[in-house]
Amino acid sequence: MESLLTSTGVVALAEMGDKTQFLAFILAARFKKPVPIILGILAATLVNHGLAGALGAWITTAIDPSVLRWILAASFLGMAIWTLIPDAIEEEETAIAQRLGVFGTTLVTFFLAEMGDKTQVATIAMAAHYADALMVVAGTTLGMLIADVPAVFVGDRFAARIPMKWVHRIAAGIFAALGVATALGLGSS
Repeated sequence: MESLLTSTGVVALAEMGDKTQFLAFILAARFKKPVPIILGILAATLVNHGLAGALGAWITTAIDPSVLRWILAASFLGMAIWTLIPDAIEEEETAIAQRLGVFGTTLVTFFLAEMGDKTQVATIAMAAHYADALMVVAGTTLGMLIADVPAVFVGDRFAARIPMKWVHRIAAGIFAALGVATALGLGSS
């Protein structure tokens, strides 16, 4: 249960102000069809984070546990720093052909936006840390939806009222705490 709750909370906080949240704003403003946008976000996140969770689970079998502990600790500390750096949406991520439809456009743009993104890397690290990839993927997917679904419905007005600097600091603090706990050999591994 800890893996589900931690991964949900960390990703929900880390996604606030992230490029995929802004992508949700843009898609909602462009298409004005929330249901296929939300379903596209869900499908893209499940595939992307599912692959990341599988990689994290595989890493636990391929790397010696004592070495893995230090790699994970460094990864979580790196995620803490990365969370403090604001993302920008790249134009090519929003320039998907209209012929894909709202769902297809959302699926492709979200999948591409998440490739190598901090939440994908966090999913890999948490799946390796908790050795429960399924619960981590469920949590990171839920966290993504918690951050992005409101963006689809209420857009920029919602984002303007949230102190993003503090949200990012809290998420960075959680990643840093996970890094320290992992380095000290605390928690599940």
